[in-house]
Amino acid sequence: MDDLDQGLLSALRHNARIPVSSLAAMTGASRATVAARIDRLVANGTIAAFTVRTGHETRAAGVRAIVMIEVLGKLADKVADQLRGLPQVRALHSTNGKWDFIAELEDRDLVSFDETLRRIRLINGINTTETNILLKTRKASF
Repeated sequence: MDDLDQGLLSALRHNARIPVSSLAAMTGASRATVAARIDRLVANGTIAAFTVRTGHETRAAGVRAIVMIEVLGKLADKVADQLRGLPQVRALHSTNGKWDFIAELEDRDLVSFDETLRRIRLINGINTTETNILLKTRKASF
Protein backbone atom coordinates (compact mmCIF):
# COMPACT_ATOMS: atom_id res chain seq x y z
CA MET A 1 0.00 0.00 0.00
CA ASP A 2 1.30 3.39 -0.95
CA ASP A 3 0.39 6.91 0.18
CA LEU A 4 -2.58 7.08 -2.20
CA ASP A 5 -4.05 3.85 -0.79
CA GLN A 6 -3.52 5.12 2.77
CA GLY A 7 -5.18 8.43 1.93
CA LEU A 8 -8.16 6.70 0.36
CA LEU A 9 -8.59 4.40 3.35
CA SER A 10 -8.39 7.32 5.75
CA ALA A 11 -11.04 9.28 3.84
CA LEU A 12 -13.31 6.24 3.50
CA ARG A 13 -13.04 5.49 7.23
CA HIS A 14 -14.32 8.99 7.90
CA ASN A 15 -17.08 8.81 5.26
CA ALA A 16 -17.62 5.62 3.26
CA ARG A 17 -20.06 7.45 0.96
CA ILE A 18 -17.63 10.12 -0.21
CA PRO A 19 -17.86 10.41 -4.00
CA VAL A 20 -14.97 9.23 -6.15
CA SER A 21 -14.74 12.74 -7.60
CA SER A 22 -14.20 14.18 -4.10
CA LEU A 23 -11.58 11.53 -3.34
CA ALA A 24 -9.83 12.39 -6.59
CA ALA A 25 -9.82 16.08 -5.72
CA MET A 26 -8.50 15.37 -2.20
CA THR A 27 -5.69 13.10 -3.37
CA GLY A 28 -4.78 14.74 -6.66
CA ALA A 29 -5.34 11.45 -8.52
CA SER A 30 -7.72 11.01 -11.42
CA ARG A 31 -11.21 9.62 -10.83
CA ALA A 32 -10.31 6.53 -12.86
CA THR A 33 -7.22 5.91 -10.71
CA VAL A 34 -9.19 6.37 -7.48
CA ALA A 35 -11.95 4.02 -8.65
CA ALA A 36 -9.39 1.40 -9.74
CA ARG A 37 -7.56 1.66 -6.41
CA ILE A 38 -10.76 1.24 -4.42
CA ASP A 39 -11.73 -1.76 -6.56
CA ARG A 40 -8.28 -3.28 -5.95
CA LEU A 41 -8.50 -2.65 -2.18
CA VAL A 42 -11.88 -4.41 -2.12
CA ALA A 43 -10.67 -7.29 -4.31
CA ASN A 44 -7.58 -7.98 -2.19
CA GLY A 45 -9.53 -7.84 1.08
CA THR A 46 -7.99 -4.64 2.45
CA ILE A 47 -11.49 -3.14 2.41
CA ALA A 48 -13.78 -5.82 3.76
CA ALA A 49 -16.99 -3.79 3.84
CA PHE A 50 -18.54 -0.37 3.60
CA THR A 51 -20.83 0.37 6.52
CA VAL A 52 -23.24 2.84 8.03
CA ARG A 53 -23.15 4.24 11.54
CA THR A 54 -26.57 5.15 12.87
CA GLY A 55 -27.31 8.05 15.16
CA HIS A 56 -27.60 5.59 18.04
CA GLU A 57 -24.02 4.41 17.47
CA THR A 58 -22.56 7.90 17.17
CA ARG A 59 -24.28 9.54 20.11
CA ALA A 60 -22.32 9.71 23.30
CA ALA A 61 -23.03 6.85 25.66
CA GLY A 62 -23.53 7.49 29.35
CA VAL A 63 -20.77 5.09 30.44
CA ARG A 64 -18.53 3.00 28.21
CA ALA A 65 -15.95 0.57 29.48
CA ILE A 66 -13.67 -2.33 28.72
CA VAL A 67 -13.91 -5.28 31.08
CA MET A 68 -11.16 -7.90 31.09
CA ILE A 69 -12.44 -11.26 32.31
CA GLU A 70 -10.63 -14.35 33.60
CA VAL A 71 -12.61 -17.60 33.44
CA LEU A 72 -12.22 -20.67 35.66
CA GLY A 73 -11.34 -23.95 34.00
CA LYS A 74 -13.34 -25.00 30.97
CA LEU A 75 -16.34 -22.75 31.49
CA ALA A 76 -15.49 -20.24 28.75
CA ASP A 77 -18.34 -21.22 26.43
CA LYS A 78 -20.95 -20.97 29.19
CA VAL A 79 -19.55 -17.64 30.37
CA ALA A 80 -19.52 -16.29 26.80
CA ASP A 81 -23.16 -17.30 26.30
CA GLN A 82 -24.18 -15.44 29.45
CA LEU A 83 -22.16 -12.34 28.55
CA ARG A 84 -23.62 -12.24 25.03
CA GLY A 85 -27.07 -12.24 26.64
CA LEU A 86 -26.46 -8.91 28.37
CA PRO A 87 -27.64 -5.97 26.23
CA GLN A 88 -24.94 -3.75 27.74
CA VAL A 89 -22.22 -5.95 26.21
CA ARG A 90 -21.63 -4.31 22.82
CA ALA A 91 -18.81 -6.68 21.80
CA LEU A 92 -17.12 -9.70 23.30
CA HIS A 93 -13.61 -10.71 22.29
CA SER A 94 -11.72 -13.85 23.23
CA THR A 95 -8.05 -13.18 23.79
CA ASN A 96 -4.79 -14.71 24.89
CA GLY A 97 -2.65 -13.89 27.90
CA LYS A 98 -3.98 -13.29 31.40
CA TRP A 99 -7.54 -12.50 30.30
CA ASP A 100 -9.88 -14.94 28.56
CA PHE A 101 -12.35 -12.31 27.35
CA ILE A 102 -12.52 -8.58 26.81
CA ALA A 103 -16.03 -7.17 26.88
CA GLU A 104 -16.97 -3.73 25.56
CA LEU A 105 -19.78 -2.35 27.73
CA GLU A 106 -22.13 0.58 27.32
CA ASP A 107 -24.66 1.68 29.93
CA ARG A 108 -26.80 4.75 30.50
CA ASP A 109 -25.28 5.94 33.82
CA LEU A 110 -22.95 4.92 36.64
CA VAL A 111 -25.68 3.38 38.77
CA SER A 112 -26.78 1.11 35.91
CA PHE A 113 -23.17 0.41 35.01
CA ASP A 114 -22.43 -0.66 38.60
CA GLU A 115 -25.37 -3.08 38.45
CA THR A 116 -24.15 -4.50 35.13
CA LEU A 117 -20.69 -5.10 36.62
CA ARG A 118 -22.28 -6.81 39.62
CA ARG A 119 -24.26 -9.10 37.29
CA ILE A 120 -21.12 -9.93 35.31
CA ARG A 121 -19.14 -10.77 38.44
CA LEU A 122 -21.92 -13.13 39.57
CA ILE A 123 -21.75 -15.23 36.40
CA ASN A 124 -20.71 -18.77 37.30
CA GLY A 125 -17.21 -19.42 36.00
CA ILE A 126 -15.85 -15.89 36.16
CA ASN A 127 -12.81 -15.82 38.42
CA THR A 128 -11.79 -12.17 38.28
CA THR A 129 -12.41 -9.00 36.28
CA GLU A 130 -10.65 -5.72 35.67
CA THR A 131 -12.62 -2.74 34.41
CA ASN A 132 -11.47 0.42 32.67
CA ILE A 133 -13.99 3.17 31.98
CA LEU A 134 -13.47 4.86 28.61
CA LEU A 135 -13.24 8.61 29.06
CA LYS A 136 -12.71 10.06 25.58
CA THR A 137 -12.45 8.56 22.12
CA ARG A 138 -9.67 10.20 20.17
CA LYS A 139 -10.01 8.06 17.03
CA ALA A 140 -12.88 5.78 16.17
CA SER A 141 -12.21 2.66 14.15
CA PHE A 142 -14.95 1.95 11.67
